[in-house]
Amino acid sequence: MNKKAFITLMLSLVTLAASAQGQPGTALLGSWTGKLKVLGRSLTLVLHMEQAGDSVRVTLDSPDQGAKDIAGQLNFLSDDSVAVRVPKVNATYRARFRDGQLKGLFTQNGFPLPLMLDKGLEQLNRPQHPAQPYPYRTEEVTFSNAADGATLAGTLTYPEGYETMKKSKVPVVLMVTGSGQENRDEEVFDHRPFLVIADYMARHGIATLRYDDRATGASVGGDVKNATTEDFMRDAAAGLDYLRGLGAFGRVGCLGHSEGGAIAFMLAARKKADFIVTLAAPAVKGDTLLAAQVNRVMQLSGMTANMTTEQYRQQQEVQQVPWLRWFIDYNPSADISQTRCPVFALNGDRDCQVLSDLNLPAIRQLLPASRKNLVKEYPSLNHLFQHCTTGLPTEYRQIEETISPEVLSDMVSWIHTLTNRR
Repeated sequence: MNKKAFITLMLSLVTLAASAQGQPGTALLGSWTGKLKVLGRSLTLVLHMEQAGDSVRVTLDSPDQGAKDIAGQLNFLSDDSVAVRVPKVNATYRARFRDGQLKGLFTQNGFPLPLMLDKGLEQLNRPQHPAQPYPYRTEEVTFSNAADGATLAGTLTYPEGYETMKKSKVPVVLMVTGSGQENRDEEVFDHRPFLVIADYMARHGIATLRYDDRATGASVGGDVKNATTEDFMRDAAAGLDYLRGLGAFGRVGCLGHSEGGAIAFMLAARKKADFIVTLAAPAVKGDTLLAAQVNRVMQLSGMTANMTTEQYRQQQEVQQVPWLRWFIDYNPSADISQTRCPVFALNGDRDCQVLSDLNLPAIRQLLPASRKNLVKEYPSLNHLFQHCTTGLPTEYRQIEETISPEVLSDMVSWIHTLTNRR
């Protein structure tokens, strides 16, 4: 997902981390969770208070926004009251303990909202997450992008029954995450979409390799601060070379989500992949894509949507972040038009980060004609391919579904058509 660009759009509803003087042994120590009603939506807030020597360390997370650990101040803490100030977002939270809850006001920029917190952490259901033991074999592997000094660590998953299969008929898929440093499961908002995809494919005859992004998880080396999509593309290319070198599979393909979809087209244009699957791949110039993203989110949030590409380019963060400076000028049209291998391009019609009505028509127009290609828009799916209400990222964490079963089935069926397996 395009988190580097999208993070600037998130509501500034807080996280804080601070150490302050408190009352040792207070009954309010622990974790407290509640829902903040704002702009017609509900955002989860989690307040943590932990004794740290003679002080109390306090953190307030907004997990629906993926936000944690932004500095703040604990002003007061007793057995029945708490007061927190968050200078970075000009916010405060003051509450008293009554009837088993913290009941108080969260105030930002002078606008107060009631916020009640219950003791404990929110328990989320993730029914699609597979549980061990798996009916297939997995292997921890590493491969290297020597040019960039990066060693990538990942999980190679063999399909169920691999030992009895004809190896030349077993396709393998390299999985490439979206923007931002992500682990091999593309873990986001307590979902693990790449783990779910790998499990589903393994149960349906397809091998996968998913890996931690450079300098993330068990992967080491490689510049991150100045890295662009081209750098991450070289990491993925090394993964495809590694899979070919094993000699253990037939067709070697690439599945990419969001920025990973752009990388899949870049690899295909360079004839590195036998086939590609793109989940919400950008198909227009970066500044156009990101300005449209801002406008769609603002529109869905009830605000005026009038961001121009030039206004987007002039934002301070765009000028300061090397990835964004490169991405706003990247136009994927050349890579898409030079892609000759089979392509399955998917998008959800409620994706507000990579808009389907902007990007899928461009893919259809640019992609060379082939009976093996499939371009498909899915109704009611968001950027993570979850069934959703609005498509806003603030819904991602609250949705139990990790990825649409129809999408999983369609990807497997399409890959098997390439090897004449059903």
